[in-house]
Amino acid sequence: MGSIKPVVFLSEEIKVPPWSARALLKIASPIRRLQQGKTLSMPESRPMPDIGLRCHELRIRAEKITWRVIYRIDKDAIVIVEVFKKKTAKTPQNVIATCKKRLARYDRT
Repeated sequence: MGSIKPVVFLSEEIKVPPWSARALLKIASPIRRLQQGKTLSMPESRPMPDIGLRCHELRIRAEKITWRVIYRIDKDAIVIVEVFKKKTAKTPQNVIATCKKRLARYDRT
């Protein structure tokens, strides 16, 4: 088995919701596969080129709520950029802008 990439949360500003154990499993499973170097595809995950290269949106439905986890696949880590409730068909522009800003700050360090 290959190496497992760590998961890095980009910002102290990310508020992980109080998910149930069932919801946590729905979210942890695809993230674990990413850590193992596997690729996710629709409908579970989709590319987010508006945010940047290697950026994706994990799509989770739990407790009648649609959640999104914006992440980037780096060579050495899975970078979690944002977690939010999806309320509209399009990703809000303020979420895209926040993600770009966080990634730019992360890439400078």
